[in-house]
Amino acid sequence: MENNLEKNLAVNASVKYETLPGQEHYVAPLSETPLKEVDSVDESAPATSMWADAWRTLRRNPLFIISSIVIAIIFVIALFPSAFTKADPNKCLTELALDPASGSSIFGFNSQGCDTYARVIYGTRTSVSVGLLATILVVIVGSLIGALAGFFGGWIDAVLSRITDIFLALPMLLGAIVILQMFRTSKSIWKIVLVMVLFGWVGVARIARSAVMESKNLEFNTASTALGSTPIRNLFRHIIPNSLAPIIVVGTTSLGSYIVLEATLSFLGIGLPTTTVSWGGDISDAAHDALSTNPEVLLYPSAALAITVLAFIMMGDAVKDALDPKSCKA
Repeated sequence: MENNLEKNLAVNASVKYETLPGQEHYVAPLSETPLKEVDSVDESAPATSMWADAWRTLRRNPLFIISSIVIAIIFVIALFPSAFTKADPNKCLTELALDPASGSSIFGFNSQGCDTYARVIYGTRTSVSVGLLATILVVIVGSLIGALAGFFGGWIDAVLSRITDIFLALPMLLGAIVILQMFRTSKSIWKIVLVMVLFGWVGVARIARSAVMESKNLEFNTASTALGSTPIRNLFRHIIPNSLAPIIVVGTTSLGSYIVLEATLSFLGIGLPTTTVSWGGDISDAAHDALSTNPEVLLYPSAALAITVLAFIMMGDAVKDALDPKSCKA
């Protein structure tokens, strides 16, 4: 007992120090304060990044899980349509026109006598392909233009911003109709995609410009420049990768819009060729030929289009919540 008391007195004496002549300031021993627990650092805990935190949030989001499952099914159908139907979507028999659902066709036949189920399945590949290609090219073009404007500033920013404002004033659907009407004699998927890119890069460019202007003033860019890195290297190696979060959000939410735009153009008869199986073309045929007598022919491609677009919108909302620094990630 006496030994413990002597040890405590020795510890207490060791934590006394003079602040002013003739005055002593007492500091409690570390063992008697919670500072030890506060100052202790768990070195075994791995460092996390924004992407790791976002993925952790997405895995707990039911909206993301449901949309991921639906999108996965859609991609499987688009990649392997023959695994879901053995019927030829382009084989049409007039004697089967508007026949109801039966064992040979679970969705029945359209006004041309084509298998509606087979056309919905094969139309998935066309619509998803157009949407994906348009989104990828829009993100690349818009990100590049916005990054150059935001990083270099000055006259480069002024010129690119004015060009962006000009295209921003042009409605995408109206512009696409005008351009496609000029080249109506030749229709192809790539022509639809290029028209979407021509009018769709503006929104991504504005987001990329703002993100790059914010990132270029951070410490990592200054440190990289001090180590001798060139501006172009900084832009593509450091700044653009750190500005991808809002760009990914915009691209994810825009994919469904491009699928709808393709269906709209095909519905108007200026989109994909009539020989190409697409949801927009089937919706157009059903609306003109069988809407009043057989509305179910219109229902199936419309439902496929709506489910696909809804899945991508849900995915975009989930990604936006996960990458938004202001959102709660508890």
